[in-house]
Amino acid sequence: MNMNSGTGLSDMMNGYQLTIKNGPAAGAATPITFTIAKAGKTVTTFDREQTQLIHFYLIRSDLTGFQHLHPSMDHNGQWSVRPQTVTPGRYRIFTQFIPHADAKNGQIVLSTSADVPGVGHDAATLLPAPTLSTQVDGYTVTIDTAPKAGALTPLTLRVNTNSGAPVTDLQPYLDTYAHVTAFHEGDLAFSHLHPEGEVKGSGGPNLKLAAELPEKGKYGLFIQFQTHGQLHTAHLTVTAE
Repeated sequence: MNMNSGTGLSDMMNGYQLTIKNGPAAGAATPITFTIAKAGKTVTTFDREQTQLIHFYLIRSDLTGFQHLHPSMDHNGQWSVRPQTVTPGRYRIFTQFIPHADAKNGQIVLSTSADVPGVGHDAATLLPAPTLSTQVDGYTVTIDTAPKAGALTPLTLRVNTNSGAPVTDLQPYLDTYAHVTAFHEGDLAFSHLHPEGEVKGSGGPNLKLAAELPEKGKYGLFIQFQTHGQLHTAHLTVTAE
């Protein structure tokens, strides 16, 4: 899989343009709509990546409010996705996809900023201290080392119960046992960490990852995995040197 999608901090790449038609709003989960175009023409054919035609991410500037969703496209090529409740603040919207016409070049990541007005707009949550382990929903998720900036870093991710028992019943989610996304503190540069190995039956407790973070600094890692039909999202902070 071609992972060279850059930092994702532009709304245009290789001639493809992201245009938000209706952005996020505070309170009610109103739909976000957008199009992908090339040379002024709306793109309507995409190849699936990890079972989906487009992966959609919403992240607040303080690395809270993470949402990873999968939009639907109408017959005119307009995409629509309904996020969970959004709080006021500054956000970035990311789309990750493989256009069928240029599939040989791999995935493209486009993004744009979005401002959601309202009470608490300028409030910020401090990024948690860097750590290699975190807990969520009764599970402890650990990586063996912090990724290196500007270089491909092999990582091992381990999932245990909070009592220390190894978890061996991870279910496939998006054709993998763990979907991992990283955002750089400050500019929100995007990285997608890909687990390695065959997905067949149940997985765990150890998963191999390939991480390539574009620059030094702190990153928020969002690790999604599924057990017993329930999706879990673990969040930890790492420092890339």
